Amino acid sequence: MKFTKMHGIGNDYVYVNCFEETVEDPGRVAQVVSDRHYGIGSDGLILIGPSEAADCRMRMFNEDGSEGIMCGNGIRCVGKYVYDHGIVRSSRISVETLGGIKSLDMQVEQGKVSSVKVDMGVPELTSELPETITVSGEKLEFVGISVGNPHAVYYRDEIESLDLEKIGPAFEHHERFPDRVNTEFIRVIDRSHIQMRVWERGSGETWACGTGATASAVASMMLGLVEDSVEVQLRGGNLRIEWDRRSGHVFMTGPATEVFHGEIEI
Repeated sequence: MKFTKMHGIGNDYVYVNCFEETVEDPGRVAQVVSDRHYGIGSDGLILIGPSEAADCRMRMFNEDGSEGIMCGNGIRCVGKYVYDHGIVRSSRISVETLGGIKSLDMQVEQGKVSSVKVDMGVPELTSELPETITVSGEKLEFVGISVGNPHAVYYRDEIESLDLEKIGPAFEHHERFPDRVNTEFIRVIDRSHIQMRVWERGSGETWACGTGATASAVASMMLGLVEDSVEVQLRGGNLRIEWDRRSGHVFMTGPATEVFHGEIEI
């Protein structure tokens, strides 16, 4: 199987061009390629293929083999891949996902995509504002936001010292979230900047999460903690999130990077 390794600010995936390749049992393949000791090493697998409704279709599988609904960092890399590899010729494209069709506006420099602005759609509030929950005996408040996939946003005065490997599973598998949930831990720096760490369902802590950054920014905007344009600082880099309240749509802008390509026997 031929593949390309790409990342969006450290959130890395193995990408397969399914215009040319066929991947049987992608959930198992995701587990194999994601292993950082015996595989390629990634947060999961993303398949890029033809679509009857958009310029291309994206399927995303987590490290544990489960299929995800949407991936903000992953879809930026999909845009870069299809443009840089000549599958599409326009810098404005549409991508079909399980979370709906997303529109991408790509910045091209010297014939290559350097950054991508994604219309993430209209976020949906899935909790009270905020809602109280008890996790491992501790009462906490969170804001539930869906950006095609579910997120729970928690606010902390300090997040660097959090042991997410220890506490992350308790949040992901809490009974309040029967389908599991992506968990964001947020520190508000000022009205234009927030810091975020994320525990993604099916993958654990990742260096970045585009849908999580979108959900966290929107939650902070709804609570009046930040302006409607904010920079989200993640372990792997920064994303710009903007909310157009008139249309309800949220836009995410950030880089996409191709690391290497190769071939693996599955």
